[in-house]
Amino acid sequence: MENEHIMQILSDIASGTITADEGYARLKLAPFEDLGYAKVDHHRAVRQGAPEVIYGASKTKEQMEGILTNLLAHCPENILITRLAPEAAAYLGERFDLFYDELSRIGIANRRERITARGTIVVATGGTSDLPVAEEAALTAEVLGNRVIRLYDVGVAGLHRLLSNLDALTDANVIVAVAGMEGALASVIGGLVDCPVIGVPTSVGYGASFHGVSALLSMLNSCASGVSVVNIDNGFGAGYLASMINHIGGHI
Repeated sequence: MENEHIMQILSDIASGTITADEGYARLKLAPFEDLGYAKVDHHRAVRQGAPEVIYGASKTKEQMEGILTNLLAHCPENILITRLAPEAAAYLGERFDLFYDELSRIGIANRRERITARGTIVVATGGTSDLPVAEEAALTAEVLGNRVIRLYDVGVAGLHRLLSNLDALTDANVIVAVAGMEGALASVIGGLVDCPVIGVPTSVGYGASFHGVSALLSMLNSCASGVSVVNIDNGFGAGYLASMINHIGGHI
């Protein structure tokens, strides 16, 4: 059914019934594939430049197997699965060529390294405890075709650690600042660089951190210009947004 719809659009373009631009606009809204438990969007890449990402939390391993099989039939590489539990990863790993990072709980089916943007993304963390969220951001950005530099454990409790990496920070096209506790890292980096900074508050911290709410509010109230903020522990969202920013100048 989906192929018939696409062929009709192509036929209309060939006959001159519609223009190429009109056909492209229709393809952006082409039908999804209904699996019963999921409606797989095969034209996400047309609309947004990247295939649909599977959110692994709360899905059964059989559901993910079905969605992944369906996606790979249309896009043969670099299908991203976030929040993938180790047990589900083991199940999928027996059935697919699956890269799995247990720290970030990121899975990548048919992983292929490719760089499609000229610039660099820096992912920085306040501390080692922020690494799961930071790696989620870094691996997401890499899957989407970006060069990523990791600067880990460079928080404000030892500011000299951050300043020793100033060259990497100032050369970046976009920076992802991942921090819990009081979340000051994003604001400090924002005051040092001329590129966009994406703050990622994490749920790391003692009682009054309120599972990341303190860091979230600190980042939202940053006095440094050019700092935007995603949700608590949302490394995927930060990595995806960083990739979009890094690709604004065009693909390689």
